Amino acid sequence: MRRRFCIRRSRIGDDLDVRAVTRLESLVGALKAFYGALPAPPRDPFILFVYEVLAVHSTPRKRDAALAALKRIPALTPDSMWRAPQKKLEESVKLAGPYMENRLNALRTGVDLFRRTPTLTALIRGPLPAARRLIKPLPQLGETGAHRMLLFAADHRILPVDARVSRVGCRLGYGVADPEFKKQARSVQDAMTTELPESVDAFRRAFVYLSHHGAVTCTEADPHCGVCPLLKECPAGKKRLSLRGVREGTGA
Repeated sequence: MRRRFCIRRSRIGDDLDVRAVTRLESLVGALKAFYGALPAPPRDPFILFVYEVLAVHSTPRKRDAALAALKRIPALTPDSMWRAPQKKLEESVKLAGPYMENRLNALRTGVDLFRRTPTLTALIRGPLPAARRLIKPLPQLGETGAHRMLLFAADHRILPVDARVSRVGCRLGYGVADPEFKKQARSVQDAMTTELPESVDAFRRAFVYLSHHGAVTCTEADPHCGVCPLLKECPAGKKRLSLRGVREGTGA
């Protein structure tokens, strides 16, 4: 049982709304207290698409620099990017790192799709199956990027599970480790979703903090378990520190 007997109370009229706070909600709360406020992906569908294209094989700093440069042109709507001078687009996109031509080709494809479907923003906020079909042609999203689009730009309660969230989830005991990333990611997604309230904001908050934690503390190689705010709840972290203590004790 992962559900905690932690009570959250709020008054609704004269009634008292009481519900248990899940283990996952408590963990995300601990991460929020540890890291403070963190930026979330853009809420505008087209800007989020551009953000995703710039993020591939890049770093957050480079991605954000390229996005800011496109904003200055300005070129962060389908029509403005379509009209923008090619040289300015190249100079801006280059700030994200290598693969400039791949990024530009992906952006052209996305611009064309958004311009041909001006109602896309409204449509992806409709029924989930139709929303999935509409964003599938967008290049360089992949499953995780598509889920970010559905969550942050279309208000669907779906938890994106990138490599960082998958790693953090498995170490905390959510899902089943599997050499095939998609299988592991889906098992983590299924396990975590059962512990999130039916609130889009809760799903967004969980993704932002779990992904950030996987990037800066719960890293793939040499995770910083000694300073991790989730150590007491992390079987993998406690095991790692225990083994490290044994090796140091024996001089290994």
